[in-house]
Amino acid sequence: MKINKLAVSPTRTDINPEDSNISEEEFNKLKNINYDSEEEKDKNKEILTESYMNIIDLLKKYCDLSEEDYPIVATWIIGTYFHQEFHSYPYLFLNAMKGSGKTRTLKLITDLSCEGEILLQPTEAVLFRTTGTLGIDEAEGIARKGMENLRELLNGCYKKGSRVKRMKQRRTTEGVEQVVEEFDIYRPLALANINGMEDVLGDRCINIILERSNKSGIIKLAEIWKSEKIFKKTKELLNQCSLCSVVVPEKLYAEWNNYIYTNYILHTNYTNNTYYTQLFKSLNSMDLTGREVELCLPLLFISYNISENVYNKLHNSIENYMKNRKQEQFDESRDIILIDMVSQELEEQWITAKEMVNKFLEFTQDENRDGEINSKWIGRALARLKLIKEKVRQSGGVKYKLNIKKAQEKIRDYK
Repeated sequence: MKINKLAVSPTRTDINPEDSNISEEEFNKLKNINYDSEEEKDKNKEILTESYMNIIDLLKKYCDLSEEDYPIVATWIIGTYFHQEFHSYPYLFLNAMKGSGKTRTLKLITDLSCEGEILLQPTEAVLFRTTGTLGIDEAEGIARKGMENLRELLNGCYKKGSRVKRMKQRRTTEGVEQVVEEFDIYRPLALANINGMEDVLGDRCINIILERSNKSGIIKLAEIWKSEKIFKKTKELLNQCSLCSVVVPEKLYAEWNNYIYTNYILHTNYTNNTYYTQLFKSLNSMDLTGREVELCLPLLFISYNISENVYNKLHNSIENYMKNRKQEQFDESRDIILIDMVSQELEEQWITAKEMVNKFLEFTQDENRDGEINSKWIGRALARLKLIKEKVRQSGGVKYKLNIKKAQEKIRDYK
């Protein structure tokens, strides 16, 4: 039976092995009142540190990544062994031009991950009927017509509690009946393609951009890492590691909410100094959205329990990544560009929808060849963004008075 590696506290003595998902060996250990949690804690930190360093060595031997990407990838791999204990877990997306080593990198990542395997163009049924870390190579196919059901599933796999229900026939003494079969689709996913990821799925990913390597000492190596002692040792370490004496993720989320509530609702300083306080302060300093916190918290939390050095490296990598991501979203999103344009208006005055279209096209230098930017789109966008103070219909069309102050407040979230 699979051990719930994070959730068990070593001080508990009221656990029934038949009612829990821990092994009998761990149950007997937890019953022992002389069990040394500090010794277990130190042992697990040693295991995590050795595993992390081994993964870094393997990645640097077989793959040519940006120096900032190694901490992200290594921590993500370790997290696949404990992802069930978190409320969400980010996808890892490898984006690269042909010949940049994305397939090799994806294969090494999935081989090192918990129960990892690579599939090409998996079907909807395969996705929810299998478990473990899934690598999807040539993921361009996900965006094709007819793959809508698969995309919906992939959009939900990053969050715990996502389930799929299907009807199944069951034979009974009275004949055949239909019963509901339920599948848990929460799992770690690593994807790779050339063309990039569509917005909804991409919003759940941490992107790693690979460049074509000119290092012959790497690209000419045969992919035989599974036979290396360091690979076998790392898998063995991670499969035996238990973080129960180091972390309790459920407590982490409660403490994080308490930290946010204290600072943003009560507007007072957070004085409940706990093991997590420094983590919360550094995470909060990144000024992330709710979705971004969901993606980053598990990785930062795991690195926080390896060593201060590993945490600092990962924090810097993720902080830089998130800054670049915000800038890319700002540059690409029409909604954000519209907010930016309205925020730069000098005064609130009446403006027609047609005038807004022309100003927007001039602001973005968009030729509007597809005709998508029109009076109807402008009206819907302004309403969706709640940037309309007043609106009137006249014979010449719709006129708006814009809420410039709200636009100025909104744009600060993106800059």
